[in-house]
Amino acid sequence: MLKKIFPLLLLLLSGSIGAAQFTDEECLDCHGIESFAVPTGKHGETPMRSLGLNAEALKDSVHGKLTCVECHSDIKKLPHKKGKLKSPDCVTCHIETGKTQIQGKEWQKLSRSARRHAKKSELVLNTERYTKSIHARKDVKDNADCASCHTAHYVYRSNNPKSSTYRENSPQMCGECHDDSLREYKRSIHGAALKTPWKGDSATCSDCHSSHQISRKEKLQAHRVVTKNCGNCHKKEVASYMSTTHGQLAWLGNKDVPRCVDCHRGHDTRALDDPESKVSTQNRLETCRECHKDASAAIVKYKAHGNTSDFERYPLMWITGKFMILIVILVLIFFYSHSMLWFYREYMLRVIATSTTDSMTVRYRIKPPKKHSDKHFLRFAWYWRLNHWALALSVMTLVFTGMAVMYPDTKWAVSVVAAVGGPSVFGLIHRTAGVIFLLAIFGHLVAVLYRIFKDKDFEWFGPDSLLPRWKDWHDMKAQFRWFLNKGEAPTFDRWTYWEKFDYWAVYWGAIVIGTSGVILWASPTMLKILPGWVFNVASIAHGVEAFLAVSTLFVVHFFNNHFRPAKFPLDTVMFTGSWDLEEFKEERAEEYARLKASGELEKRLVKPPSRLVNVISHILGFTLLGTGIGLLVLVLIGFSMRGIV
Repeated sequence: MLKKIFPLLLLLLSGSIGAAQFTDEECLDCHGIESFAVPTGKHGETPMRSLGLNAEALKDSVHGKLTCVECHSDIKKLPHKKGKLKSPDCVTCHIETGKTQIQGKEWQKLSRSARRHAKKSELVLNTERYTKSIHARKDVKDNADCASCHTAHYVYRSNNPKSSTYRENSPQMCGECHDDSLREYKRSIHGAALKTPWKGDSATCSDCHSSHQISRKEKLQAHRVVTKNCGNCHKKEVASYMSTTHGQLAWLGNKDVPRCVDCHRGHDTRALDDPESKVSTQNRLETCRECHKDASAAIVKYKAHGNTSDFERYPLMWITGKFMILIVILVLIFFYSHSMLWFYREYMLRVIATSTTDSMTVRYRIKPPKKHSDKHFLRFAWYWRLNHWALALSVMTLVFTGMAVMYPDTKWAVSVVAAVGGPSVFGLIHRTAGVIFLLAIFGHLVAVLYRIFKDKDFEWFGPDSLLPRWKDWHDMKAQFRWFLNKGEAPTFDRWTYWEKFDYWAVYWGAIVIGTSGVILWASPTMLKILPGWVFNVASIAHGVEAFLAVSTLFVVHFFNNHFRPAKFPLDTVMFTGSWDLEEFKEERAEEYARLKASGELEKRLVKPPSRLVNVISHILGFTLLGTGIGLLVLVLIGFSMRGIV
């Protein structure tokens, strides 16, 4: 034990002796003289470098309790030579000091993993951010180090007016290196406000760029930091910008869409009514045409910061948003209630079983076994199942790629877009899936219409038709009475009312999402003929309808076909194409009776799927269900952060 302790004591003792070798008074014998300086050149009269300091100001700073040699630890004798001195290691000191401040002596007891997850102080966070910033790069000539911004000896807290990093002092401090930016800033509305403080606070360098997260202006990190910081003052404007295609794609890294600084300039920001402003009435068309070169003059009607909450300024967006949200609310209230009532009714119909022990008797409900037979009824031919696969895969791809753009500032969206290869690749995948989706929808429609017109005896409102009819209304009323235990369950023919809703909801979605998607996709061409506000409306309709599709497809559709007690955990009919005859008889009693009476039933009976087919169907089915639920969770994360519009 002594062998381990002795070297440590010796090290501490030697460190203490070294630190106390020179007192501050000895250092101030030279550096305390205001005129103390050394020449910067080798020969003749050259500019002098001041080495004098104000001892009182130093004592008043945040480093006032430190001795000189705690920072300048490599000084071994007095006087010391300039060339052999090292710059103080601010980074290491701040990180270690910050850790000690967080946990004290307990910090040393933490494991590496625990230290990584421990809450970090602002001192540690800012220092770590600096090490990742462009100012910390050694390959940049005359780069800014800690002393460049905070000074070497007179370091005050940033809320102290004496600090060089104080908000009102930061433009001049940053301008020592960025003189062009400082000149532009002084002409801007932000810089002008510093001259008239009675008008209110304005943004300074650190407000927009942050203090330590500095990166190259063309880098994605710089855009995200600046956009986020703009929102500290312009909350509504940034929120509306982030709900547009411009904001969403720019956040994800698309360099071809405008960022805040592209329309408002980075440093020379002007008021909207200033003739020099890029977004003034006189200059707006020219600004828009920097990206959309062939756009018509009506592009200026695009609302870059439009929202759905201000009717007076954005009436069309308000009406579109409220209409789409009303549809979402009505559909979700009705079908979520429908699903919950259905679940409760089927659960209550389960068989009550008892389990008795010496101390108690427990009653619980169990699902009765399904009836099985050696015959199956062919419900879906292979081409309809193939169409369903095209729809399922394209919709899930559209949800994954589309919702990542709708909620771009979620961690999952940022991660997956970067992993796939950026927004350009992501956009290509999204548009490809959109084409497959529309081909599946309208290809199905063409096939259905062909079969209808080929069959001259087809009844447009008969049992084989997917058009709504009065029986659906009566079936729905009877179903709700059954939910509430007020009557018998209705019997159904080939198509139920909820299946017809699923069917026509897809066409409604294809029209709304497809039309708006094509407008947004073909914007370079559409901007030549359509006014700018059309793209605002298209974005709202596209996003809200997509959200409605997610919240119904992955909840209501999954419940109706897979998760309700009678079907749980999976219905494989869309994968195998056939239904067990007994299950078909129970689920579609009217169709069963009708086909049996006409002699058509025997023609559609097939052998049950093999064990291998069943296994594959279950694997594929659970994969789709798991993917859908996973996508739903990702969308809900985005919704919890930003809502719908």
